[in-house]
Amino acid sequence: MRSGDERAVGFPHKWTPEGVTVEAEFTGAHLLHLAAAGCVLNDVYREAQTLGLHLDGVQVTASGGFDTDTWSSTGIRYRVELDTPASADEQAELLRRVDEIAEIPRAIRAGAAVERA
Repeated sequence: MRSGDERAVGFPHKWTPEGVTVEAEFTGAHLLHLAAAGCVLNDVYREAQTLGLHLDGVQVTASGGFDTDTWSSTGIRYRVELDTPASADEQAELLRRVDEIAEIPRAIRAGAAVERA
C-alpha cells in the first residue's frame, strides 16, 4: 500500500522488506501527525505478528489542525486501511488493541510537558 506520489519519501522499515513511503509537509503540525501515524503503523505490524495475523499491506493516514490563536492542537484523527485475509472480527480486534497501546497517540492523549533546556 505504498504511495506512488512522486513527492512521497521512502524509508527502510523493520516490518516490510520494501520499506514505507511517507507523504507529509515539513511543518511541526505535519510531523506531529506523522509521529502518530508512524507509531500506529509500527504497532499494527507488531501486534498482527503477535496475534498471528498475516498482513499484505497497511496504510495509515493522520490529520488534524491547530487553533492559530493558541497553537493548541485541535486533535488528531487517524485512519488505518488493512490488506489482509484476516476476518473482519480479527481486524477489529487488531485495531482496537493498537489504539489502546500505541505509544505516541497515548502520550499525546495524556499530554506532556515540553521544555527548552
